[in-house]
Amino acid sequence: MLQRLTITNYAIIDHLEVDFSGNLNVITGETGAGKSILLGALSLILGERADPGVLFDKTGKCIIEGFFKVKKSQVAAFFQEHELDLEDQLIIRREISATGKSRAFVNDTPVNISQLSELSSYLVDLHQQFDTLALGNADFQREVIDALVNKPAEMQQYHQVYVQYVQVQKKYKQLFDSRDSANKELDYNRFLLEELTDAGFSTHEIEDLESELQTLSHAEEIKNTLNRVYFQLKEDEQPILQQLKQLQSSLQGLSAFHKEMPAIAERLLSSYLELQDIAGEVEQINDQVQYDAQRIELVNERMALGYRLFKKHGVQTTDELLVIKEALTVKVENVLNLDEQLASLEQEQARLKEQLLQLAGVISTYRQEQAIPFEKQVNVLLAQVGMPNARLKVDIVTSELNPYGQDTIDFLFDANKSNQFAPVGKVASGGELSRLMLCIKSLVAQSVSLPTLIFDEIDTGISGEAARQVGIILKGLAKSHQIICITHQPQIAGKADAHYFVYKEAKAEKVTTSVRLLSEEERVNKIAQMLSGEKPTAAALENAREMLAIPS
Repeated sequence: MLQRLTITNYAIIDHLEVDFSGNLNVITGETGAGKSILLGALSLILGERADPGVLFDKTGKCIIEGFFKVKKSQVAAFFQEHELDLEDQLIIRREISATGKSRAFVNDTPVNISQLSELSSYLVDLHQQFDTLALGNADFQREVIDALVNKPAEMQQYHQVYVQYVQVQKKYKQLFDSRDSANKELDYNRFLLEELTDAGFSTHEIEDLESELQTLSHAEEIKNTLNRVYFQLKEDEQPILQQLKQLQSSLQGLSAFHKEMPAIAERLLSSYLELQDIAGEVEQINDQVQYDAQRIELVNERMALGYRLFKKHGVQTTDELLVIKEALTVKVENVLNLDEQLASLEQEQARLKEQLLQLAGVISTYRQEQAIPFEKQVNVLLAQVGMPNARLKVDIVTSELNPYGQDTIDFLFDANKSNQFAPVGKVASGGELSRLMLCIKSLVAQSVSLPTLIFDEIDTGISGEAARQVGIILKGLAKSHQIICITHQPQIAGKADAHYFVYKEAKAEKVTTSVRLLSEEERVNKIAQMLSGEKPTAAALENAREMLAIPS
């Protein structure tokens, strides 16, 4: 529940603190005094967008803090998911700078606005999920019945299967739509693949053939040069190798006369051995290189085929051509397997649909079971709040499978016992909607975990006994929920466990909004004023005492 709300530098509020009761809190005050401003400030710590225009002092910072007492089990999943520290008291702070920059904190840890909004869904109903405009919305009407059904495991199971079903449907449609175009391309892709397969190129083949052609084309020049090198190294009148050997022997003979001679002789011997190896390799290469006109023709033909395929497919290397061949193989195989894939997906769709229909049937039964007692309870409450002739009817019709089952749920309304039911959003007036919403919320609240419910002028369009009955309903709700209610009705104010009065006062040539908790005697006076005006009569004072059950 909300224990304390502090507001600094917001709208016409300089600074105020409000400590709330855990039961029925009523807020009253003159029109324009700033009652709804309190809820505006509260909405900021619940994730609403911030507007720098709300700053009371444009040079300062707006700070709003809410202190909540929570059951750890209620919010444990959220805190664990977002890696936040969970304590018995939860402090939410929102700061807005003059530049419009907004920051939010949960127990002094920075969070983003979406996280704040998610957290608020565990704490407060601030006319976001259940407001009178939503009353005519089909999703809202379904959520009301499902809250009463209270079978989250079954709902979650259905939703998971439905997500799978939609994914399979989407995949099937994509494959089906692509089949025609794929079949048109199949013949051409198969032709390209056969062409590349027949070519049978291996990795880096064209590049290797280019190198081989260079060798074959210059075979005579290569052999002449190699013969000359080999001759000078080993077969000349004075071969280089023989000369090196003699020089090495001469230096070796000087080893005893100079300390550096052995090292030089060793180096010369290494050179001799290296040139001897070179001569052997030159002779071997010379034997291998042969001019082969037939091979040159074959290589040219092979390269011409490769270059033609390079140009056709827009590539420059053999390996790139092989990548295209692999991609064409996959494309052709995919098309050939398409019918098999579609048949498999059809079977999967049928299996999931059957599972969905079974789950939807179970959920629909739960909804039907809740609809009739819900109608009766709402209609009893409608009579209690001054609408004895009004009737609510829950119409559940089987429809197409959707994310929430196979039901279309409509709230139908008849305000005058005419048996002419019509969608509630089309026939109910503003006052009727407000009271109907209160009746629905009072029933649904018992099935949801929200600890705090806020009613902003739920008493619109009612007075007298109807207002008193609204107060009784709110008082009943307050036994299990914290209720914060802004009202103009003395009958409702009289039911409060804590009565707060909002008023304006002048401070330093500025008008500001303040709030104070009324004492018992102040409550008598304020309720009497609500009954008869600024200067309450003795009868009004007596009536106020009666509403508050205070002895005269």
